[in-house]
Parts: sequence; C-alpha cells; structure tokens
Amino acid sequence: MMLIRRLLFLLLIWLSIGVGALALGIPLTPATATDGIYIYRQWHDPDGIGKFYQGREIAQVMGHQGLLWLERPSRMFEEAPDRAIAALNLPPDAVVADIGAGSGYLSFRLTYQVPKGKVWAVDVQPEMLDYLKFQQQALGIKNIETVLGTERDPHLPPESIDLVLLTDAYHEFAYPYEMMTQIRAALKPGGRVVLLEYRREDPLVLIKTLYKMSDRQARRELAAVGFTWVETAEFLPQQHFLVFER
Repeated sequence: MMLIRRLLFLLLIWLSIGVGALALGIPLTPATATDGIYIYRQWHDPDGIGKFYQGREIAQVMGHQGLLWLERPSRMFEEAPDRAIAALNLPPDAVVADIGAGSGYLSFRLTYQVPKGKVWAVDVQPEMLDYLKFQQQALGIKNIETVLGTERDPHLPPESIDLVLLTDAYHEFAYPYEMMTQIRAALKPGGRVVLLEYRREDPLVLIKTLYKMSDRQARRELAAVGFTWVETAEFLPQQHFLVFER
C-alpha cells in the first residue's frame, strides 16, 4: 500500500511539471532542428557541440591549450607516427596537405618524406600555426608552408594536392560536408585522403567516444561527398588507417 502511494505521488509531481512546462511553453523533449545537412540537438554529449552529421555528433575542437598533449612522448608508441607516414608511400616530389596540423607533429615528419615536394600545414587556430612556424625556423625546414584555414575551407589551391592527411582531426570538423568538398576540389585527379582515427569499435582504445570514429562511419561520411574508399588498414596500435581517393 505504501509503495502504491509513493508511485501515485511521483506521478502527480510528474504531471504537475508537465502541465507547468506546457503552460510556459517549455518543450518536454530535447529541441531538434535541421538545416538539411546537419541536425542540432539541445541535449547532447558534453564533449560534443550538439551538431550531428550522418548520425554522428561532432566533437569539440581541442584548443591550442592542449598543445602539450600533441607533443607528448607517449604518442610515439600510442600512434606509431613514423609507421603511419612510411605507409603513405609518398614520392619525393609529392605535394601533401596536413589538415588540422596542430603543433606540426606530423607535418615535420612529412617534410622528410618529400624533400623535393611541399607540405601545406593547415589549421584554424593561429596559435597552433605560430608554434609550428617557430619550430620550423628552429629546425631550418624550408619545404613547409602554413595556412590559416576556416571551419568550412582549408584555403588550398584547386587540383594542387597529391595527398591530404587528417590525423585525429576529422571528427572535430564543425562543417565536415563543406570541408571535405573543398578538400576534394584541392586534390589532383586521383589524389588521396588518408584518415587516421582512433578505433571507435575497440573498447580498449581509452579515448573519449566522440574523439573516435568507426570504419563504417568514416566510409559513409566521405562517400557522401564523392570519395571512393580504397582500403582500411589496421597496422597501427589504436587507429584506423583509412584511404580514400578522389
């Protein structure tokens, strides 16, 4: 009898809240809106921006305050960056774009692979590029050029790039459809995009959920802007190595 009274009391409270919310015009369900490409939700993961693309919530951008995380010593065995760069099989005169370059952790490694070519290091945060340029000067590297991109456009010349590398960056693109459309336009015919993304399918990869991507999701999203999936290689410790072609 006591349990029934408690349940009735809770029901009355819930109904009172509902009636009051309706009277004030407050929705009882999460607000949802769409612009045709993206869905916006009021209730979402605290690590996300409340914006969804192809069923995936877009992660918040890691600010330049996290620069030390990009340069952490453990990254050498967590991501095996030298193995990843070697697997790109770049000719010495290739033109490569490192989009979401951050501190230049991979940009500088790319320059040694293309001594007769060029590396475009693109980021939306000027603070990241300032650090990268400081390091470039200290190392005396000549074949790298920094570019301040925007959320919608990396500002790269059309049909000028052999390969675009996106390392733990794509999941943070606020406008992935627009960005990948511009990246596709910047690639030469037959040019490649390589995504390095922490494996969302693997519970042993101890990275926050929104900062990981599944193979299926990545393939779905890049197909939406006209890329052809080539392969998904699994030789890295924790990341997918996803290859797409224009």
